[in-house]
Amino acid sequence: MDKYYVGIDTSAYTTSLAAIDERSNIVLDLREILRVKRGQKGLRQQEAIFQHINNLPTLIERMTKELDVSKIQTISCSIKPRNMRESYMPVFIVGKGQAFVLSKILDVEYKEFSHQEGHISAGMLDNDIKDLKSFMSLHISGGTTELLMVHNQEKGFKIDIIGGSLDLSVGQLIDRIGVGVGINFPCGKAMDRISSTGNPLDLNVPINIKDSTWFNLSGMENYFKSFIKTNKYAIEDIFATLFYSIAFFIDKILSNSCIQYGMKNVLITGGVSANTIVRGYLETQLRKKDINIHFPRRELCTDNGVGIAYAGKLK
Repeated sequence: MDKYYVGIDTSAYTTSLAAIDERSNIVLDLREILRVKRGQKGLRQQEAIFQHINNLPTLIERMTKELDVSKIQTISCSIKPRNMRESYMPVFIVGKGQAFVLSKILDVEYKEFSHQEGHISAGMLDNDIKDLKSFMSLHISGGTTELLMVHNQEKGFKIDIIGGSLDLSVGQLIDRIGVGVGINFPCGKAMDRISSTGNPLDLNVPINIKDSTWFNLSGMENYFKSFIKTNKYAIEDIFATLFYSIAFFIDKILSNSCIQYGMKNVLITGGVSANTIVRGYLETQLRKKDINIHFPRRELCTDNGVGIAYAGKLK
């Protein structure tokens, strides 16, 4: 009889519930994107919590209709952004509470992970990086831009932050520019689509890299916002230039860190890792340098419960 592993994630902008089976096949992947009013650049925590409270019972009801709940082995959830003691965000309380209650009602195992561990696990699902003892991971999303050293231990992950952004996240950079030209938040998917018809411009975009693996992005934000106001170039060309600029400095950061730490395997996760230009550029450039680069499936780059479910099965 197949056993199921359920994962629940209530992140800043998505309510997620997923299940995988014993062979790590995804049998359920339910998500509800939180609503953000046009022109806004995000949600306050209390607004997100209210939407999670409304969304999660609906997803659980769908699970009971699509899954034999008697076969559930483990229910896992994300309880905080990172696996650090001081890491905290109120939105995760909603998923934690529902997951705990479900585990007690069904009398099954209950496990807790960080949201970041969920992203890493989603990226491990389809490739052999799950068999490595250590690897680097770059988490690039709207909330996080961190370069991580991941120690893949039997009972869980030990994660050290070794680089990343010192101000904005990459996702914030993208969303702020997108909202500024009238695109609905979150902007990444629409901007990706628009940039597909554009050509990168030959510009001197400021790239502020510090100490090999750390960087600042506010200068790039100001540069592109000022450049857009000139109305000199098509928006598709500007977006293409933005994404190539992002890919360029990520390539530099990862190349530097692989040399510094003697690593050859890198997993890139988070919503921005689904971007067509960023993904394509990094795959080409890093493989030229004999660096093994791994990505999740595109649909698993954004926030989801699949990674949490898989972590519950693995750890």
